Amino acid sequence: MFWSIGELAERAGVTVKTVRFYSDRGLLPEASRSGGGHRRYGPEALERLRLIRSLRALDLPLPEVRRVLEDEGAAGGVLEDAVASRLRELGSELRALRWREASLRLVRECPPAELAERLRLIGAVSVPPSTAPLARFWRAWLPPRMPARATAAFLEVAVPQLPDEPAPAQVLAFARLHAMTTAPCPGGRQPQPEVHRAAGAHGAGALYTGLAEAYELAGRQPRGAPHLGEALDAYVAAYASAYGSRDTREFRRLLAKRLAAGPRLDRYWDLMAVVLTPPGARPEPTPGVTDDWLRAALERDNAGAA
Repeated sequence: MFWSIGELAERAGVTVKTVRFYSDRGLLPEASRSGGGHRRYGPEALERLRLIRSLRALDLPLPEVRRVLEDEGAAGGVLEDAVASRLRELGSELRALRWREASLRLVRECPPAELAERLRLIGAVSVPPSTAPLARFWRAWLPPRMPARATAAFLEVAVPQLPDEPAPAQVLAFARLHAMTTAPCPGGRQPQPEVHRAAGAHGAGALYTGLAEAYELAGRQPRGAPHLGEALDAYVAAYASAYGSRDTREFRRLLAKRLAAGPRLDRYWDLMAVVLTPPGARPEPTPGVTDDWLRAALERDNAGAA
């Protein structure tokens, strides 16, 4: 049984133009030509055309459709790869749409006096947003030549994971984080605390590893706990190890003095907490918040010893 191009189009529920388009690109097999040179198609072409329609309904691009057809229809692994690739693309598109929706809500709910600033902040952020500028900020802040493993571990906790479905407040907080981390710094370098810089590249690697352990211990204790516990000991030990020193009373007093004199990044950690926290939920702890608590515990410990 053979059909003309019009008959094939009618059976498949498409237009003649569509059949001609796929046929001209070699995706539909022609069974023969009529005496007048007109194309004739058989059942194989109908099945192929229906498969093409299904693949295009999944929004697969034409090159991927061709690869699937060349892989014997849906029987091979090319289809699975093509679908997985399209799913990843759709995930990115959906995240972009959700961030754009939250951005529009942010503008709609904005007081008139703040509109210009919010538009400027939002306009500087890509959609979907990227945390790469934040990672670059911290890489410049960290000591040069710090071990790669220690750098990666620090970035994992210092750069927030962005929500897939953000609230307007989270979009604004991230936009402010982006503005903060991309603004030029005097001297071209982030103001790293002297207490960290003095440890050197390898000492800083040990320092940040030790601080991560102290932060984990601190997270198990309620804020403002009357006892200091092992979290503070681990905190001081991290600095002592980085300096090649011992945890003594004199070292604790010196450490507290150095920490108090260093630059602060409280604004970063405050904004990060907003980015991480869904609306109505309890704020997520950040390394900055935990470090503040441990510094306060160190001050109390020194005061008690005095």
